[in-house]
Amino acid sequence: MKKKLLSVFLCAAMAASLLVGCGNAASTGSSGSAGGGNGKVGVAMPTKDLQRWNQDGANMEQQLKAAGYDVDLQYASNDIATQVSQIENMISSGAKVLVIASIDGDSLGTVLAQAKEQGIKVIAYDRLIMNSDAVTYYATFDNYMVGTKQGEYIRDQLDLDNAAGPFNLEIFTGDPGDNNARFFYGGAIDVLKPYIDAGKLVVQSGQVDFDNVATANWSTENAQSRMDAIISANYADGTKIDAVLCSNDSTALGVTNSLEANYTGEWPIITGQDCDVANVKNMIAGKQSMSIFKDTRTLAAKTVEMVDAIMKGTEAPVNDTKTYDNGTGVIPSFLCEPVFADVNNYKELLIDSGYYTEDQLK
Repeated sequence: MKKKLLSVFLCAAMAASLLVGCGNAASTGSSGSAGGGNGKVGVAMPTKDLQRWNQDGANMEQQLKAAGYDVDLQYASNDIATQVSQIENMISSGAKVLVIASIDGDSLGTVLAQAKEQGIKVIAYDRLIMNSDAVTYYATFDNYMVGTKQGEYIRDQLDLDNAAGPFNLEIFTGDPGDNNARFFYGGAIDVLKPYIDAGKLVVQSGQVDFDNVATANWSTENAQSRMDAIISANYADGTKIDAVLCSNDSTALGVTNSLEANYTGEWPIITGQDCDVANVKNMIAGKQSMSIFKDTRTLAAKTVEMVDAIMKGTEAPVNDTKTYDNGTGVIPSFLCEPVFADVNNYKELLIDSGYYTEDQLK
């Protein structure tokens, strides 16, 4: 763990001087361009509704501008047609590289074919773009490892290898159009399924398969509504909920809201991802057990390295050439390593590294 923390601290230190707060660009408008003369980079983010995408966009814009590039940063309000239109505008306005966090990984084939025709390189950012041979590189965190760490946290906190059980578990993952959701789910389920099969973990709702536990748009409201129904049908008689596997913080927030409104038993273990401010506050208050910390400064810094290599006609840094097949072949990828934050280490990870200030978490 110490080596992993040191890795995070070093990456954060490298990028800390470039860190900025949440972006202020309008959801569907351009953030403007820097005065650099090294070429234009289009950055397409899915939405401003989740804190992490504001941070990703702002960090990317700041670091690209510092490297001397013109930047066209756009947020698409989780609307596929809007994102396609924004990318078309980036292509027509002379972008040399596109960095895209897609809303739906299968929705961009036509517009990216236009990019390929014009020799524009594409970096899929955090979410793999599927079924397009226009994708040159993929920059992300190790998404399977995210789920693995969430599953291991539940395993270890419940002491599943030693405790008698059984323990009750419910599962919430992300949007079915987001390829990452399947990796998060897969990593966690690969840890937890042996205990489910053995009867030590029991999913009272019976909802285990990905299609049954996916949450459209990663929506807090959708997660809350589903958890309301699960509690009403399975736990209203006082049955204890021991753990809720949530793939990210917006779903964890929905589950927490539902528990506060409908559940009077002992508070369960709740996982999450992204270390959003509201969720870290819940973690400090004992309402959420952990959240995977993915330092967006680190990912932005690595993506800027990729852009710089492309612009200079050299090979971008990658560390994985086997895992991520988008349907047209394996996409060379750089995977940053996630770590988990909980009440015992969040100050080191989030405050001491400069990611948040103490006042933001009060």
